[in-house]
Amino acid sequence: MRKILITGTIVLIVSAALSGCQAGNKNSNAAANLTTESAVTEPWIGTKNTTRINTSDPVQAAVLISRTLWTAETDNNRPSSVVLTDVNNWQISAASTDLIHHPSNGPVLFFDKESVPPVTLEELKRLNPLGAEGNENIQIVIVGPVASSVEEQLNNLDMKIDKIEGDEPAAIAEAIDAYYAKAAGELPQAVIVGSMDSPEYTLPAVNWIAHMPEPLLYVKKDEIPAATVEALNKREGKATIYVLGPESVISAKVEDELTAYGTVTRIAGKNPYANAIAFAQYKDTSNDFGWGITTAGHNFSFLTTDSTMLAIAAAPFSHVGKHAPLIFTEKDGLPDSVMEYLMNVQPKFQKSPAEGPYNHAWVTGGKDTISAAAQSEIDDMLEISPASGGNPHAGH
Repeated sequence: MRKILITGTIVLIVSAALSGCQAGNKNSNAAANLTTESAVTEPWIGTKNTTRINTSDPVQAAVLISRTLWTAETDNNRPSSVVLTDVNNWQISAASTDLIHHPSNGPVLFFDKESVPPVTLEELKRLNPLGAEGNENIQIVIVGPVASSVEEQLNNLDMKIDKIEGDEPAAIAEAIDAYYAKAAGELPQAVIVGSMDSPEYTLPAVNWIAHMPEPLLYVKKDEIPAATVEALNKREGKATIYVLGPESVISAKVEDELTAYGTVTRIAGKNPYANAIAFAQYKDTSNDFGWGITTAGHNFSFLTTDSTMLAIAAAPFSHVGKHAPLIFTEKDGLPDSVMEYLMNVQPKFQKSPAEGPYNHAWVTGGKDTISAAAQSEIDDMLEISPASGGNPHAGH
């Protein structure tokens, strides 16, 4: 990897509107929406059991999530380094969330193909990363292809920068795996294998790899790329491989071929909602891989299935604070499978709701992405209720 020391100064333009932007896969060119600066309006909308990140623009959402999790008031709440990646490439961005984990301990922020948005530059200055001690005090890691114009904008930040270069997703994922192992001083034996063609099935992995050191590696439905084989071969036949998604996105043929590199377990649901729930529930007790959330007293991160880049921006919600797996919902309400899951993990009290435990959820996206009614429904389903049934406020 090429190490770059960038020095200088920069005049920063402060913030852009946090509402009225496109959602989901359609927002991959969201940085282009940041040309008009205006005051931040309602960046967070809270209810008693939920907090909304109130923008459907992934560039702005990444900044707002960073502001939520890293207050940067003291060194104790300042990141060690920040991951910078292209908002137009979900595969590379998703794999890069592995670098949220220690020793980086920092958010993912986005640049566009030809520029770094003013809000991202301002957030880098506010964070002023400490430098990752396990990674030669690197403050920014750029992942994926980067234009010279982007590097020119960063030339004035006076921060130590490293790059993981390339534009092929499986190869970048392999490079991230090797980069993390070098920085952390250890190669994780467990890996998640996801589809590079179906983000709605792969994205639950980003919250886990931001939380724990296992990487995300890519396959096609019927093919294992050479770069993924190279990453698996480093485990010398002892890899613990978790295939994420049903056979409709990763075939039984690929699952069988993966057994050449270690043990293979498939975690899957019949649709993206059930698939995300299956991953949130799964626990491998032999190595503590997986969330294993089947009881009350937890946090969740809600997004819609087409909010691909928003889901990647929200990955740090699993790294600090109330660690949260990704759960998919629909714009206007909870699918039946999600409703059933939340009923099963709903907190119950015996005598008083003050007993706890409590559930909470992050809701990422403006009301154009997840409606106010849907947020209210999520809030209701997370409310602590009497074990005997009936009105959740009956113990007051």
